[in-house]
Amino acid sequence: MTRSTPRLFARRSWSETSRIGDILRRETVGGVLLLVGAAAALVWANTPWREAYTALSELRVGPASLLLDLTLATWAADGLLAIFFFVAGLELKREFVAGDLRSPSRALLPVAAAVGGMIAPALIYTAINAGGPGAAGWAIPTATDIAFAVSVLALIGSHLPDALRTFLLTLAVVDDLLAITIIAIFYTDTLEIAPLLLALIPLAAFTVLVQRRVRSWWLLLPLAVLTWVLVHESGVHATVAGVLLGFAVPVIRRKEGPGPGLAEHFEHRWRPLSAGVAVPIFAFFASGVTIVGGGLAAAFADPITLGIVAGLVGGKVVGIMGATWLVQRVTRAQLSEDLAWTDVLGLSLLAGIGFTVSLLIGELAFGTGSAADDHVKIGVLTASLLAALLATIVLRYRNRVHRQIHERERVDLDRDDIPDVYEQEGREHGP
Repeated sequence: MTRSTPRLFARRSWSETSRIGDILRRETVGGVLLLVGAAAALVWANTPWREAYTALSELRVGPASLLLDLTLATWAADGLLAIFFFVAGLELKREFVAGDLRSPSRALLPVAAAVGGMIAPALIYTAINAGGPGAAGWAIPTATDIAFAVSVLALIGSHLPDALRTFLLTLAVVDDLLAITIIAIFYTDTLEIAPLLLALIPLAAFTVLVQRRVRSWWLLLPLAVLTWVLVHESGVHATVAGVLLGFAVPVIRRKEGPGPGLAEHFEHRWRPLSAGVAVPIFAFFASGVTIVGGGLAAAFADPITLGIVAGLVGGKVVGIMGATWLVQRVTRAQLSEDLAWTDVLGLSLLAGIGFTVSLLIGELAFGTGSAADDHVKIGVLTASLLAALLATIVLRYRNRVHRQIHERERVDLDRDDIPDVYEQEGREHGP
């Protein structure tokens, strides 16, 4: 095998690897809080006090004059998740400008895997629900929840190699972009042009300020909120505003020198709020479903639930592994040294954990509180737990090999704070 042979899942630069490692550590904490919020809601919704949970979810707050007297559950889905998608927009733009997605060769594999990992689950779900009342939920099993996935890695003590962690995050970022595109196009029932056009004014002002590297929250936050309000009033899901605001923030520093760019600065500020507050609160309001009294049996008799489980657990594996195999055939690449197709299987199963965005799409497809939405929740919870269990089995099987790779990736004999493997000349690169 010559050094010029392209490699799949090759290591990236140490600066990029360490940055992604920091992100995943923060997402691990957020994932644990997400699980706590979901578990609390699930327990509460199955106690004699379940009506109090429903009443809390349906409690309305906000100014009615602005049509913003929304339920707490809606505020969590439309408001708090806008923060989540703002951070996703920042990360996605950084990937396109300064990360792996700026290079067509490096972007090929994660983009192909993300697309395959969305098409296959959607097709499987549609095949099970074709012609039925559940057909509108075809996009539910297409999403991947990175916070839940990395919390699983932390809980099982996996020593997943750096290249695989980088790939998982990049895939999830592309997945978020595709998900918000689907939400904007396919789950907008009514469209009011006037507020949508008016939203461009504060969005443009926000863009001008951040392009001039203005960081003053008292200027930027009101513009961001006004953009969100107008997008919400237009009928487009308000989380789209978060992505647009994230795209507006510049990645590259105006002047050369050390220190983060504005996008990285905002990401450091807002990611803890997104992972530690916004997503767990949304999980709390979105996960409460009653399974006692025959609710579980009714859910698994519904094609909606079966389509979600089959799509997330089976479809993600078929789509991601199939796309990876296709990229290998087209580029004539080989898997990176010491990696095996079992590792790709483990990653594909992790990608089947589709919690946050899947629940959001379920609410948009069937309406919050409907019987179908309850079945969506049961399907997403079941599929995510099953995918996590299967991923744990596969990755634990490979954990000894992963630990050896991880130890080599941390050797720093010259003590320059950069592992030696990242400084080796002739390191293999690939898509």
